[in-house]
Amino acid sequence: MPTSERIDCHYCKDSLLGKKYIMKEDTQYCTKCYENLFANNCEACSLPIGCNCKDLSYKDRHWHEQCFKCGKCSRPLVEKAFAAKDDLLLCTECHAQDYSSKCTTCKKTIMPGSRKMEYKGNSWHETCFLCHRCQQPIGTKSFIPKDTGYFCVACFEKQFAYQCSACKKAITTGGVTYQEKPWHRECFLCIGCRKQLSGQRFTTRENYPYCLECFSNLYAKKCVGCTKPITSLAGAKYISFEERQWHSECFTCMQCSVSLVGRGFLTQRDNILCTDCGRDK
Repeated sequence: MPTSERIDCHYCKDSLLGKKYIMKEDTQYCTKCYENLFANNCEACSLPIGCNCKDLSYKDRHWHEQCFKCGKCSRPLVEKAFAAKDDLLLCTECHAQDYSSKCTTCKKTIMPGSRKMEYKGNSWHETCFLCHRCQQPIGTKSFIPKDTGYFCVACFEKQFAYQCSACKKAITTGGVTYQEKPWHRECFLCIGCRKQLSGQRFTTRENYPYCLECFSNLYAKKCVGCTKPITSLAGAKYISFEERQWHSECFTCMQCSVSLVGRGFLTQRDNILCTDCGRDK
């Protein structure tokens, strides 16, 4: 009959025949030698983690299964969520209690993993960050701070924003004021041509705003010479005679076209003539 091959512990040379042993890198060790040579020491109790125990590890640190506990409340952490603070392992409740943000509204802990809102160093549960007026959660929507409260855009506009005199909607940015009334820039228009007047020269008639061109076309006197409007809004000079008006540059002799500004002239029916042309007639 063939003889059995001898199996010895690689370290102590004791026979392993009929005994439990452990292979490491194709080499066999008795359990005692293996634990002495290779077993990790537990972070909690400092004892070796033997072959018959589970070795739980985190960041090159090791624990017995029964030693893997919260560093504050001692609850087991096996197969549970945990957090690390410095060298201490904590259950999520203890970590949240000691290190997580507190809600500015309800003063309770904001648990890790839950949705929260942050603004200027303050934190809220998502359900606690409410509009000061309508008391609805603002969530990820835009909001506007006012005094010590926070407002959703719709409530801020209703409570604080000026209403445009033209469209009656809230003015949130870039409005203009005319006759102590607020307007959107895009709503403040010439009553004639509907051109925007913001940043432009304009005038009024019966409290209605007009651009200079529309006002001149509608209300300015017309030059007898060129038939174009005469307006003093742009600093134009004009001549008036017998309820007729001329631009200064248009007030010329009907016959020889010499300027009559500051000179004597004669009339012949509706014509204006210089004295030389008038004597020739």
